[in-house]
Amino acid sequence: MHTTHPRIPEEPVRSHIRRRTTVVAAGGGFLVTTALAAGIAFSAPNGLQLTNVNPNPKAPGVVAADVLSPELQQVARAQGAIALENPTTQVPYYGYDGDKPNMVPLPSSPTSEAHKTEPDKNTYLVFDKSLPGADPTYDYGTHFLFQGHESGTPGYITRINLDADTKHRVTLLATQDVTGKNLPDFDGSTWDPFAKRLLLTSEGSATSGGVWASDLGVPAKVEDVSGITGRGGYEGIQTDDLGNLYLVEDSGGKAGPTTPNAKQANSFVYRLLLTDPADISKGGRLQALQVTNGDHPITFHAGQADADILGQDIADLHTYGKSFTTKWVTIHDTAVDGFTPFDANTKAKAASATPFKRPENGVFRPDGKFGEFFFTETGDTNANTEAGALHGGFGGILKLNQNPRSNDGALSLFYRSDVAHTGFDNIQFLGKDALAVVEDAGDGLHTQRNAFDSGYLFDTGADYSNGRQPVRFLAQGRDASATIDSACSTCGNDGDNEITGIHASDGDPTVKGVLGTKAPSLFKNGWRLFYTRQHGDNVTFEILPQSANTSNGNDHKK
Repeated sequence: MHTTHPRIPEEPVRSHIRRRTTVVAAGGGFLVTTALAAGIAFSAPNGLQLTNVNPNPKAPGVVAADVLSPELQQVARAQGAIALENPTTQVPYYGYDGDKPNMVPLPSSPTSEAHKTEPDKNTYLVFDKSLPGADPTYDYGTHFLFQGHESGTPGYITRINLDADTKHRVTLLATQDVTGKNLPDFDGSTWDPFAKRLLLTSEGSATSGGVWASDLGVPAKVEDVSGITGRGGYEGIQTDDLGNLYLVEDSGGKAGPTTPNAKQANSFVYRLLLTDPADISKGGRLQALQVTNGDHPITFHAGQADADILGQDIADLHTYGKSFTTKWVTIHDTAVDGFTPFDANTKAKAASATPFKRPENGVFRPDGKFGEFFFTETGDTNANTEAGALHGGFGGILKLNQNPRSNDGALSLFYRSDVAHTGFDNIQFLGKDALAVVEDAGDGLHTQRNAFDSGYLFDTGADYSNGRQPVRFLAQGRDASATIDSACSTCGNDGDNEITGIHASDGDPTVKGVLGTKAPSLFKNGWRLFYTRQHGDNVTFEILPQSANTSNGNDHKK
């Protein structure tokens, strides 16, 4: 996700005193032990023990190292300065455009810094044989990590060849679609095993956002399928076991006259029922989620930002213990409405669908039933939001219970965020009940709360209404490049680092590998965990247990 905030003067460092929390092994899972949460079991990887860590404070000009639970380590699998094996003049590196001569600004010329492309959501796939690359004499191995890039011109898609040497480590797949049009900047991605396509989302506007489908060739054939999905600020995208697509929109709303630090809920959650899951081009029905509160649906009210921001409906949505009936309402059907790209957000409002506070990503509980869909809300990313926690100003995590073969379901609040746990973005199950969520709070909120972003582990069987908090397994720091950018308002790049693309997968590219089909056994049976530290040096990491061998594997040359 790309968060833009006004720069706020940095504050002096304040100390953070927090209780130590340890997640200890129990019966092959996790146990959380704190004063508020004792004996809550996690169904997670290998009985691994994770210790809670404190957030990294923010100080002007100070570089801070990432901190992980001491039972974990991270290894860089690609970073921004790696030259693409098949570069173009516009796109020469993994994380930097070719528009300026330098990767960091010169003191005498702060505008000399190249634009940073911000690799985003990770998609991990494993194949029985090597995929083709730019070098026909090289064997690229069988393990690959795909990403769209969130910023820069043109947008592009890359493939990290995890088994390859540095020269062949990152392959450029595409910068243009099949019509020759430059690709947009991409945010979300997933593999659709039914259509055998990589699906990428663009968090653009009603005229520029949407979904693109790509094969895995070099160069890849990329098609804009927004005549079926609609256009909008899409970020999260996920398939289910029937081949339906779930889309999560992040479209910021307007502030109100008396709520200048809060935004009206303006984003929707969608489901696309495809006519033929094996062929997206045949179209389908796009639906938006409608939530009913008592005798009325919760809807968007144009010109009434204050009323919506501080209204009872949004307060109820963010109240523990409440449950709401839901249904999917059809907003576009290609069999009736055709294949011309359309504004999904406007159609969702017209159909009385329910807006949320910038939902970012969603994921199914991995039990094979696809009946529980957890999705994040980022909130206002401002410590001074007039909405506060009770009206969703800091966002949270919501849970949709549904029968995936019907239109009906129920929605409830799983976790209500506060200023110390907010800006929730990517979300991913690491085990049957272990849910990882990472923050994108932005530079302004980092300064306001004097803390960079963090990654958290939640127990989906736990009750968070009593004040218990998740385990922080990753405290993001700030690399030197991001520290320079944070202090340089003329450099043209985002400042503080951001956590994005948290992704656990065994890489199974078949229908049996759809996320949600089977519970992850992290660090075993081929399950791996990745994330990207956006901005600054734009590094994509793999998280491993502390005892693991960090080798990339042998080079694969014919």
